[in-house]
Amino acid sequence: MFTIEHEFDSTVITLVDEGPEVLLEDVTINAFEECITIEQLEPQTDRVQRITLSMTQLRDLRAALNLPEGVYRIRSSDAAD
Repeated sequence: MFTIEHEFDSTVITLVDEGPEVLLEDVTINAFEECITIEQLEPQTDRVQRITLSMTQLRDLRAALNLPEGVYRIRSSDAAD
């Protein structure tokens, strides 16, 4: 299950782990204009862990999810050959 909320300066997506297996803490994704943050509570320390991705890193992650093992570089459409 997931939720989507639109805040003043970001879109917030929360991924809720549900099912009969061992459940993990919710993951919250904040989509800002200049970056994406991913947050999850670390139950052992009771602290929220945060990862920040640039928009370029997000683009690369999106491409990587659909590619086989290897090393890749995405060319921008306006790059000279």
